[in-house]
Amino acid sequence: MILNKKNRRCAAIDRKTKETDIHAEIFLDESVTDIHTGIGFFDHMLTAFSVHSGIGLKLNVKGDLEVDCHHTIEDTGIVLGKALCKALGDKGGIARFGSFYVPMDEALGFCALDISGRPFLAFDAVFPEERIGGYDTCMTEEFMRAFAFQAGITLHLKCLYGKNSHHITEALYKALGHALRAAVTPLADGSTLSTKGVL
Repeated sequence: MILNKKNRRCAAIDRKTKETDIHAEIFLDESVTDIHTGIGFFDHMLTAFSVHSGIGLKLNVKGDLEVDCHHTIEDTGIVLGKALCKALGDKGGIARFGSFYVPMDEALGFCALDISGRPFLAFDAVFPEERIGGYDTCMTEEFMRAFAFQAGITLHLKCLYGKNSHHITEALYKALGHALRAAVTPLADGSTLSTKGVL
């Protein structure tokens, strides 16, 4: 595990393209949430993720929303994944694995993940509605893929059942939060949980 000079697990990332301009700060052990993406429902989901993971997020995103929400959401996943990877350093000294079920009214979401350094996404969810406010529900999978691949996480997400796209989506983001909370928990002995000795 790598800590900065103030003994804090945190990182900041800036990324600017012709489509998005993003500043992100992540704090693995601090509860701070200040999120502005220009997409109300996406802000709601990232806030839920932050609260349920215990991972602090400061995020400011300016994207080409006059086109659609795609670039803003996917690029946010890229930047948050990079920030998490940077904050974790060599990935040593953490529990590494996490899994969690979240019921959200009629919907049940599940997440299992491994901070393995081997990025992968298995995603299984069907959204009855195509849009939730300014958020395209198909972008849930795109965000999760971008996040997992940049963070170096093996990520499995599944909605076992549900009828409302808001509830399904929120269950998945919250399940991710709780699973990640478990996975980034420091081990008492500071060891690297791998037969290889490194992650």
